[in-house]
Formats: sequence, C-alpha cells, structure tokens
Amino acid sequence: MDTFFITTGVILGLLTLVCLYRVVAGPTVLDRIIAVGAIGNKTTAILLLMGMIFGRVEMFVDISISYALLNFIATLGAAKYFRVRKSIVPGSKYLKEKGIS
Repeated sequence: MDTFFITTGVILGLLTLVCLYRVVAGPTVLDRIIAVGAIGNKTTAILLLMGMIFGRVEMFVDISISYALLNFIATLGAAKYFRVRKSIVPGSKYLKEKGIS
C-alpha cells in the first residue's frame, strides 16, 4: 500500500513541475495565477499522502487545511490586485500609460 501512495506522490510531484512551467512561461497573468493555485492544490494532496505514508494523518490534515486556506487567500489577493490594476492582459491600456508595454 505504501508503494501506491509513494507512486501517487511522485506523479503529483511531476504534475506540479508541469504547473511550474506554466507559472514561469504563462502567456498571461491569469494563467500564472491559476497555475499557482493548481500547485497549491497538488501540494495539499501531497501533504495528505505524506500523512498516510507516515501514519500521522491527523497532523498532516491540519497542516494541509491551513496550507489550502493560505493558498485560497493568496489567490484571491492576487486576483483582486490585478483586477484593480487592470493589467491582466499584456499590452493593456494601463500598461501603455505607465510605459511598461
């Protein structure tokens, strides 16, 4: 059974690397925000798998719930920041006014 959990953790880790590529090379800010949220979700699942592997699920559930809440608040904060700034799309009017491009 541990082999199943370890294999699942490795697969989630590899999928996290794919999302990390989207964070670095994402064409828009929204793609990057979504990818960071996906990385947070995968990290939460990996924490739960670690709890099952080590036999301390109750401790890792608390940590993963806290991490998921922090991830959710950070995603909302980033979305609100870019909504107010109105520069989600590259080449937008706000960026041209600021000379950023």
